[in-house]
Amino acid sequence: MDFIIKLPVSKGYNSILVVYDRFSKISHFVAMTEKIMAEGLARLFKNNVWKLHGLLESVISDKRPQFVTELTRELNKMLGIETAIYGISPIDR
Repeated sequence: MDFIIKLPVSKGYNSILVVYDRFSKISHFVAMTEKIMAEGLARLFKNNVWKLHGLLESVISDKRPQFVTELTRELNKMLGIETAIYGISPIDR
């Protein structure tokens, strides 16, 4: 997963989300704005990548680890997935 940013504005977009599936060798290019937040990015991912490939097995990105954590948290929330925190069940939280 990576971003192409600082592009000239076209139809209100100035960036591209690039997602590459290592297994199928398919690349997805999704138009977006540079100022998108985690919730919006998760929505783009869900609507353009998840619906075709399902849940992620792993994410490789040069962004900070908090970025991937926040994206995963938002995506799980949208899909209704409750995540456990290293052995603590959602009921015990």
